[in-house]
Amino acid sequence: MVKLVTKFNRYIELKDVIVKSDGRIILDIPHAVIPADRICACIGPNGAGKTTLLKLLDGLIGPDIGAVTYSTAGVRSSLVLHHTPMIKASARTNLAMVKDSDSSIDSIQIDAVIEQIGLSHLANSPAHKLSAGERQKLCLGRAILQKPNLVLLDEPTANLDPNTTEQVEEMIRQFKLQGSDVIFTSHQLAQVQRLAEYIIFIDQGQIKEKGPVGPFFADPQTLAAKRYLHQELLSD
Repeated sequence: MVKLVTKFNRYIELKDVIVKSDGRIILDIPHAVIPADRICACIGPNGAGKTTLLKLLDGLIGPDIGAVTYSTAGVRSSLVLHHTPMIKASARTNLAMVKDSDSSIDSIQIDAVIEQIGLSHLANSPAHKLSAGERQKLCLGRAILQKPNLVLLDEPTANLDPNTTEQVEEMIRQFKLQGSDVIFTSHQLAQVQRLAEYIIFIDQGQIKEKGPVGPFFADPQTLAAKRYLHQELLSD
């Protein structure tokens, strides 16, 4: 195990993890070391447990059994779920909601971030009336304001047009450049290959395969991964 974890400068280790919902096992991970020092993509079929894994890494939920540990102390994570509700208020007010958890955030920082995400012209517009792409940028803006060590993104470009997808992908790269570790889920294999450096393949609540992106796509080692890649590439 020592050789396994020393490959990564920062990592998250899961031991004997079981997560249940309504008596059903959603995640069953005897042992896994997930790198947190490179952009990591979590892929797999619908219902495989990807979103649950992100919630677990964020601490939003805890394991029913087992433990999740981080190689560095004081990890600040920010989870952006695929469907993040907006309150019926302006875009700026929705962005400023993060002040509830961090009172050190001021108006200057909020204005700077709303400009950074390209929504200054919509700052006073009702957030719930923004397009899907604009709402997603707003959610990412909240994450930027929180200055997390770890950014967890669930399907960050689902249902977005190509132009907005490109903008959101650039924001994800910026998180990494600014020192935040990134783990995201995606069904878009081309996007995964553009953004990620490391793959976690999850199926039926289990991490079936993981490793660097290139070797995974070139020569997956498990039958489950081979089937998944074949099906997804056919659907594309």
